[in-house]
Amino acid sequence: MNVQLARKLTALIGFFGVLLGAFGAHALRPGLEAAGMMPIWQTAVLYHLMHAVALLAVTGRAAVSRLTFWSFSLGIMVFSGSLYLLALTRISALGAVTPLGGFGMLLGWLSLLFNKPDNVR
Repeated sequence: MNVQLARKLTALIGFFGVLLGAFGAHALRPGLEAAGMMPIWQTAVLYHLMHAVALLAVTGRAAVSRLTFWSFSLGIMVFSGSLYLLALTRISALGAVTPLGGFGMLLGWLSLLFNKPDNVR
């Protein structure tokens, strides 16, 4: 993966984190609060944006590890995505998917520990 593509994808991930945070805080707030789902939405946004910042740091380096980038990216999509859907649909089975996204995020952090960039520019 080249660094420019990784940065562009990171920008989109960050954009959607802010968009979904604002959407939940304003347009969806009454329904989410009435259903008791606002804390779930807020957790999704928190992890989404926190890992978008981590991705930004990773893509700021000269070389980007594919494992780190995709672990964080897929972790965000599965962890936060399942929580967004759970908050909107109240389908409790979606909660069973969330830990898989958490595992992706954990893998991303561990891959930083062992830090083997792919030297692709």
